[in-house]
Amino acid sequence: MYQIIDGKKISAEIKDELKAKVAELKVEGKNVALAVIQVGNDAASSVYVGNKKKACAYIGIESLSYELPETTTEDELLQLINKLNNDDKVNGILVQLPLPKHIDENKVIQTISPKKDVDGFHMQNVGALCVGGDGYVSCTPLGIIELLKRSGVSIEGKNCVVLGRSNIVGKPMSLLLLRENGTVTVCHSKTKDIKSITKQADILVVAIGKPKYVDETFIKEGAVVIDVGIHRNEDNKLCGDVDFDKVAPHTSAITPVPGGVGPMTIAMLMNNCVKSVKL
Repeated sequence: MYQIIDGKKISAEIKDELKAKVAELKVEGKNVALAVIQVGNDAASSVYVGNKKKACAYIGIESLSYELPETTTEDELLQLINKLNNDDKVNGILVQLPLPKHIDENKVIQTISPKKDVDGFHMQNVGALCVGGDGYVSCTPLGIIELLKRSGVSIEGKNCVVLGRSNIVGKPMSLLLLRENGTVTVCHSKTKDIKSITKQADILVVAIGKPKYVDETFIKEGAVVIDVGIHRNEDNKLCGDVDFDKVAPHTSAITPVPGGVGPMTIAMLMNNCVKSVKL
């Protein structure tokens, strides 16, 4: 029988731990403040921003909200980021993606001070991850490592396969697994005979953005499967990149969608905000 890795439960535990840490910091006279910037009113983005505000309120992090119109220029946004960079009361800055097409996302990300880049997207933080330096790590991959550790899954010496090479999930995920002494292979759209590689995986992380792409023919018996994808199917129900019903019986442990990786992303964002006080 396979284990369902419960991201809701584990993220709740992490939030409670962070709440206690924030209370201790307040006794020392240190506050934690996160500035969240949203440009436009994309429905999914509004939901994410709302969830981040709720998490801040629960943990005791001050949430500073900047809701800008769709017509905001790139220059106006960069000016706001620079103002927040120089505000000592602000520990973390988060710009909700995606941004409107007339704004260069990469330029915006690189303008955020690396010391306040709680999303872990700045080149300096990505570089720190590569060489084992101190910095912020992208929240979703960091959350996956916590899911594995807190579910009793050992990474050391395991064959780990990451499906997807995005800057936000795939690449940092491979580096984190490597940091935990896993043996890591990254597969992508140009990889030949993907199934021959995934069938060797003790731990398979799927982040390719295709609903129910991975079925039981990709899986080694007894593997641990982490599903990063989130989509709406034809019945308007949430599903992942993995066909859960077909894959789950062949695993030793698997994350569901929803309730697996998703809740961990916000928990690790909060973790990075608390870490920002030290950095």
